[in-house]
Amino acid sequence: MHTVNIKRIYDPVSDTDGFRVLVDRLWPRGISKEKAHIDVWAKEVTPSSALRKEYHQNLIDFKAFNTQYQAELIQNQGLEAFVELVKEKLAEGNVTFLTASKNMEGNHAEILKEWVETR
Repeated sequence: MHTVNIKRIYDPVSDTDGFRVLVDRLWPRGISKEKAHIDVWAKEVTPSSALRKEYHQNLIDFKAFNTQYQAELIQNQGLEAFVELVKEKLAEGNVTFLTASKNMEGNHAEILKEWVETR
């Protein structure tokens, strides 16, 4: 059974990663495109800049961030194509969402993973 995993882009590349998707709006600091080994940079399914800033500046808590990000996903024109791509790649192997976030619980990659898995 193939799965969607989440890991930091700074972690070493693994054979079990499968299809690697960067799910951050901004390119991660200090990592070259060659070293990143990404297959797709899915900027279009990330939280808006305004929402990301509100959350990172602690103006909203994770619950509010989650609610607002899901509302953005519902309106996102590129989401259906992204979900289809992930489904196709899961038929071949694992898919790994990559993020630069230090907080691996309570970040948008978790919300996106849950969203994709329930579609």
